[in-house]
Amino acid sequence: MTEKTIKFEIEKNNKNSVRYKEVPEDGMPPVLGSIYVQKWFAGDKKNIELTIKITD
Repeated sequence: MTEKTIKFEIEKNNKNSVRYKEVPEDGMPPVLGSIYVQKWFAGDKKNIELTIKITD
């Protein structure tokens, strides 16, 4: 099983969601790019981390 934690920073506030853009590691392309997270969950957080597990 492979696991990767990706960091995101706030890009834009929308009515009900927040758009976050990925902060890629040096020299690496983005894994996900931008993501939307609902405001009821994200609140006013400026930075978030997302962990992805790849299972066989």
